[in-house]
Amino acid sequence: MFTKIVLLFVLLLPSLPAAAQVGQDQQLVEATIQKLFTAMAKGDSALLRTAFAERVTMATISLAKDGSPVMKRETGIADFMRAIGTPHPEPYSEPIWNLKVDVDGRFAQAWCDYAFYVGKKFSHCGVDAFHLYKDRDNQWKIFHLADTRRKDGCDVPEYIAQQFR
Repeated sequence: MFTKIVLLFVLLLPSLPAAAQVGQDQQLVEATIQKLFTAMAKGDSALLRTAFAERVTMATISLAKDGSPVMKRETGIADFMRAIGTPHPEPYSEPIWNLKVDVDGRFAQAWCDYAFYVGKKFSHCGVDAFHLYKDRDNQWKIFHLADTRRKDGCDVPEYIAQQFR
């Protein structure tokens, strides 16, 4: 029995550093995503820029008033940065939950539910899907962000909803 445990330990030992690195990378990916939402809340386009890669694509999936699906695509974040950085009377808040991060080497993807508020007023909800890569400076950068947007069927957790009452 002891020999089997030792053998198992010896076989698993080489994977420990890789598992630790993945866990650390997951935390760093989460920190990059949180940086985006902090920048939004502060209206700080300079901070926002640091969360993104040099070249970015964005997509939003929603429904038109007639119920037909709409996909809006952008090949940069200039408009997004302008919207965040332009002074607005109420802060933009986008609390997230159910964040799931997967990492493979220098690539990561993340998926989460969100609710978007302008000040205390609910605007919409959906999911955010991120693709990130680790750059030359070993910083995680978002290079693709896609989201869905809807006003109905939003199952915002109570601990989040109470912050905006």
